[in-house]
Amino acid sequence: MAERLTGVGRCLFVLLLLAASGGPARASRRITDEVGRIVVVPDHPHRIVCLTPSLTQTVYELGAGDLIVGVSDYTTSPAEASTKPSVGAIIDPSMERIVSLQPDLIFLAAHLNRQETISHLEDLKVPAFVVDPQGLDGVLKMIQSVGNAINRDGEAQSLVKRLTEKRAVVTRSVNGLARPKVFVVIWYDPVLTAGKQAFITDVISAAGADSVTANIPQPWPQISMEDVLKRAPDFLLLIKELHGGITLDLLKSRPGWDRLEAVRNAHVITVDEKLEMPSPLVFDALEELAKMLHPAAFAER
Repeated sequence: MAERLTGVGRCLFVLLLLAASGGPARASRRITDEVGRIVVVPDHPHRIVCLTPSLTQTVYELGAGDLIVGVSDYTTSPAEASTKPSVGAIIDPSMERIVSLQPDLIFLAAHLNRQETISHLEDLKVPAFVVDPQGLDGVLKMIQSVGNAINRDGEAQSLVKRLTEKRAVVTRSVNGLARPKVFVVIWYDPVLTAGKQAFITDVISAAGADSVTANIPQPWPQISMEDVLKRAPDFLLLIKELHGGITLDLLKSRPGWDRLEAVRNAHVITVDEKLEMPSPLVFDALEELAKMLHPAAFAER
């Protein structure tokens, strides 16, 4: 019945669910999230909903995965998280499902979840903490923010230290080496790629390479095939199992792509989807990418 309700009826149904559940646990800490909102959270949250896969990964990495009672669709890592109840899509989660789980803290990402979702949760008086990770430094900051929100500052500091050291090893290993030019293929027709504001552009730079579209201000710009040819990348970067499963054989069969030297020379790197996710796992992806771009620098490791 709830799925058929709309407008005022839907809002009333959600409020009744919240009232029936007794509402979230008593909150007593006032903290500021990453978009400047004051959020009142419990001293020790114990029923957490994460509205992006990367936030779910972060909570697990902080050793609090058992506190998660709900996740967003397509959450597959770690494997245990895939058994958690889903509250729907990132862009349009179900308020009814969220409330039915009786959460005392919800995590959202400003770059993925809609402002409308945040506003709905505010109306329901459910603590909603928003993160906004920008680049690798932003992931480290996000880990500290999430750790503070769930009262696991010590675990967050330890994780940040470990990831910072891992990045330092990578940057030392590639320091002074020639930096290959990389083009990220999000889609091939029309051509969609990653610009300056895209998270993956920062990862490529840290791995000892340069994105040939880093000068485009938009995060996910559309450009012409002729523009790709002019930028003459040394490598193409593909994301495994995402964006339609683009492969080298597919690109060889497409007009324009078959004229690209990187395609002709099979200079194509396929990486795991964690390279796109602003979670602690991206530091593993950074190391893997650096090894593919500069194998000799890691040959003895």
